[in-house]
Amino acid sequence: MARRFQHAALVGKYQADGIRPLLQEIAHFLVRQGLEVSFEHHTAASTGVTDFDALTIDQIGQHCDLAVVVGGDGTMLGIARELARHNLPLVGINQGRLGFITDVPIGQYREALAPMIAGDYEEDFRAMLEGEVWRDGERIFEGLSLNDVVVSRGATASMVELRVDIGDEFIANLRADGLILASPTGSTAYSLSAGGPILHPGIAGWVLVPIASHTLSNRPIVLPDSGPVRITVVAGRDASANFDMQGIASLLHGDQVRVQRSAHKVRFLHPRGWSYYATLRRKLRWYDGVV
Repeated sequence: MARRFQHAALVGKYQADGIRPLLQEIAHFLVRQGLEVSFEHHTAASTGVTDFDALTIDQIGQHCDLAVVVGGDGTMLGIARELARHNLPLVGINQGRLGFITDVPIGQYREALAPMIAGDYEEDFRAMLEGEVWRDGERIFEGLSLNDVVVSRGATASMVELRVDIGDEFIANLRADGLILASPTGSTAYSLSAGGPILHPGIAGWVLVPIASHTLSNRPIVLPDSGPVRITVVAGRDASANFDMQGIASLLHGDQVRVQRSAHKVRFLHPRGWSYYATLRRKLRWYDGVV
């Protein structure tokens, strides 16, 4: 059994109505379990909680040994990217809908967290994508993604033409609404809705998925994550690159999006007995028809 945790940071979806009483309830539960508790500073400021210390991301990385995230997968994505460089483990309490990576149901957090705080849990490491945008030999943007990097056309523009290179090898020129490069974690997000396969998080690979390709033979492909991927804008207006649908860069013809595996990984903790397959079965309703 791993060692007991000492100091938890509490992160919440602070835009949600009525989140303050819930966060305070969870915070006091953690205190009763013997933990020191601090709030992530944006969460504290937005909810008006003042009876706990408020810490920045770097302070959380320095002083805390656990982060408890209350919200949906979007909340987890945002904080996971920031805390990955600190190698801090995260537990997700699901207040959203799907909850692929915030997997503790809100009504069961007490039963789930108590043994985890004492060191009884499953640990799960997730690979990340590190991307850059280059223009005329100069890097103009960089971003980190847990789910995906997406290069796509503008809302009112026609399809874009993109050149794809992997390592030193040219792969294809394709015309489509865009292109998704997804991690195994992101394979159940936008990539899945665009027709891509599900990758188990234990696979060292990426999924490259065209979005509404002009040519039906342009199909999703699973790639090893050992080499860099370069996506160059050949034609099309108002193209953009986004990183987990948050960091966005506008692209011009000739701009190149370069993506490689990040040196950082996200550490997720799950209740004992957690199963990735059970998560898929529950979230995607694979149990329908089972008696």
